[in-house]
Amino acid sequence: MWRKSVVFGTALSMAVFAAGAQADHDRRDRGYRGDDVDYARVLDVEPIVRRVRVTTPRRECWDEVRHDDDDGDYGRSGGSSAGGMIVGGIIGGVIGSTIGRGDGRRIATATGALIGSAIGHDVARQRRSERYGRGGEGRYVERCDVREEESWEERVDGYDVTYEYAGRRYHTRMPYDPGDRLRVEVAVRPT
Repeated sequence: MWRKSVVFGTALSMAVFAAGAQADHDRRDRGYRGDDVDYARVLDVEPIVRRVRVTTPRRECWDEVRHDDDDGDYGRSGGSSAGGMIVGGIIGGVIGSTIGRGDGRRIATATGALIGSAIGHDVARQRRSERYGRGGEGRYVERCDVREEESWEERVDGYDVTYEYAGRRYHTRMPYDPGDRLRVEVAVRPT
């Protein structure tokens, strides 16, 4: 008889232990951390929005026409119209003075200077045209500038959530929109 009671007691202890282990396993599956987990119905979700100033750098470029007066480039390279006219006038005057005699020499010198100046002017303009294009009047230079453009954006910082559980309403702030239902921990304590 003693053996029957030991066997019966052992079997009963094992059954109680197995039932406790199964209950503990069920609680862990439901997210048990000392409290039970359930779902509450979400009634309202309001985004918490704030306005933020955003500064964006923007590059703007345009074409400028650079003239010979802007940087003196033509004068330094010998392509200036005035320089060409002076050199042409001197050469024309020298050639004209060798052609005539007496009063004709003076007329030939003056005519040679005028023709030489005109030729010098045309040569200078042709060089400018070949070098800078567009009839020698200037050259295109790209200019760029960076300007900051300001605008305003709306950013969501979180959500004010109103939900209902067991006939009572609650309010919380969350970093995300929970959707139609919200997972809640339910604590049961004796009062």
